[in-house]
Amino acid sequence: MQKAQAAAPESPAQPMQVDVKIGSIRPEGNVKAYASVNLNGCFAIRNVKVLESSKGLFVSMPSYRARNGEYRDICFPVTKEFREQLNGAVLDAYHQALIQGQKEALKQQSPEAPKQEAGMQMTGV
Repeated sequence: MQKAQAAAPESPAQPMQVDVKIGSIRPEGNVKAYASVNLNGCFAIRNVKVLESSKGLFVSMPSYRARNGEYRDICFPVTKEFREQLNGAVLDAYHQALIQGQKEALKQQSPEAPKQEAGMQMTGV
């Protein structure tokens, strides 16, 4: 197998822009959500999973099952720093999606708030 290598940029590395969209949240089971990740608007990764284990939530990259029965990641962060950035971005997006889902559920459950009478002001939280 031959490796092709692109010319390295002469300027210092810029931080990677990581955009995450949570596609679906699953309250049951170990798989809590599926996400799509877009890197610098140039590279997309689908089927990134948010999994729950005894140690807490973690991010799992798309994988395949090898002939020996082990699972191998199809793509993955190469450096520790980028792995931390990617994991943080995915887990932050997951938590934001949970919060948004809870807000939507509360809106659907609560009856319409009584209308204000003229001259009265309501203070919010």
